[in-house]
Amino acid sequence: MVQHSRPSPQSSGPAGGVSGKGVRSGQGNGSKAAALTPPAKSRGLSPHPLRGRRSYAAIDLGTNNCRLLIAKPSADGFIVIDAFSRIVRLGEGLAASGRISDAAIERAISALSVCADKLRRRHVTLARSVATEACRRASNGAEFIQRVYRETGIALDIISAQEEARLAVLGCHALLEPGDGPALIFDIGGGSTELVLVDANCQGAPHIVDWVSAPWGVVSLTESEPFDHADPADRLAAYGRMRARVAEAFAPLARRLPDARADIRLLGTSGTVTTLASLHLDLPRYDRQAIDGLIVPSTSMRSISARLSSMPLSERQKLPCIGTERADLVVAGCAILESILDIWPAERLGVADRGIREGILRGLMDRDGVKM
Repeated sequence: MVQHSRPSPQSSGPAGGVSGKGVRSGQGNGSKAAALTPPAKSRGLSPHPLRGRRSYAAIDLGTNNCRLLIAKPSADGFIVIDAFSRIVRLGEGLAASGRISDAAIERAISALSVCADKLRRRHVTLARSVATEACRRASNGAEFIQRVYRETGIALDIISAQEEARLAVLGCHALLEPGDGPALIFDIGGGSTELVLVDANCQGAPHIVDWVSAPWGVVSLTESEPFDHADPADRLAAYGRMRARVAEAFAPLARRLPDARADIRLLGTSGTVTTLASLHLDLPRYDRQAIDGLIVPSTSMRSISARLSSMPLSERQKLPCIGTERADLVVAGCAILESILDIWPAERLGVADRGIREGILRGLMDRDGVKM
């Protein structure tokens, strides 16, 4: 039987008991800023020889994708023994209706049923499954969560944007370029984008200094600015409006960021950055080994963004590593990425094909007393 781990209140609710400059409240436009604190470690858990043999699982049900990782601990982290990813577009039409559609629910439950089967076949004993922005926004989010549990046995937690940001940092921070300068880590999702300013000059996970969650991801931003894909002028105008929307949402954090220096660092985790990195390398098909940990000049990412935003949909669909499933969403991702480079003009961009799921796995193993 799979034990479904739920985070302690400290990890999913508002940060409490913190004072000083690190605590900031978001203002109105969807931005949120606060000091992030890690969840308290569970008491009474001590290392046990059998725990090293356990299989742990993490499910991330986002606004666009459903992803699963199953892993076992190893001396230097963990070894992935199974994985699954499917585009489900859970947030499709959410901006207009305020609800998760019946079709999206069916797609998500179909994908989660595959995940549940893998959990059983891999004899997973401890799992954590999270849902993010689509379920946070939807009026029927809680109803959907209950149905998922009835039909698949998977207990999804609707986590806060704060917890989403913390998990993303925990999962990918190891890929930050070495250096002494301040670093910004970002996660472009389907329904939101998290920007996290970190102090990485410490042992272990970096200290989170400030953060913002903008209500724009590749799905929500695409649906906010419909345009005629065949009309070059309309495409260009829509891209400009997307950039403006995102810039407004990032503005509260932008005003608080330290002055740009030559040694600032930038790391991104999302389908947008991995896709653009694949185009940078001119890969014929996606290759995680070539992408995860890649460092790309920011000028190249801007150039690719400009090219994609000016292309007709039919041309984007023909590009390797984009295809029909991502072709309509990648333009919004480019707009978000360029807006991030506007406020944090690092010369290079680190690319991570890892994030929330890896952060969940590390948290589960740590709280289970596994030595890594």
